Amino acid sequence: MTQPGVSKRRGFRLFRYFSEIISELKKVVWLKPREVFYLTGIVLAVVIVTALVLGVLDYGFAKLFIGR
Repeated sequence: MTQPGVSKRRGFRLFRYFSEIISELKKVVWLKPREVFYLTGIVLAVVIVTALVLGVLDYGFAKLFIGR
């Protein structure tokens, strides 16, 4: 048997939870679109350079150990 008022308290906590999320999202300093594109470009450049370095290392070790 459920206790009376449990669902009301649970619903109130859920409402308060979402209202606190909205309150915190209003405090966020969002980036400008130009900053987003710039930082995305930096991330992509780092990923590409890292992939190239790892690819060269993989190829070198494959040639060294497999010898084909």
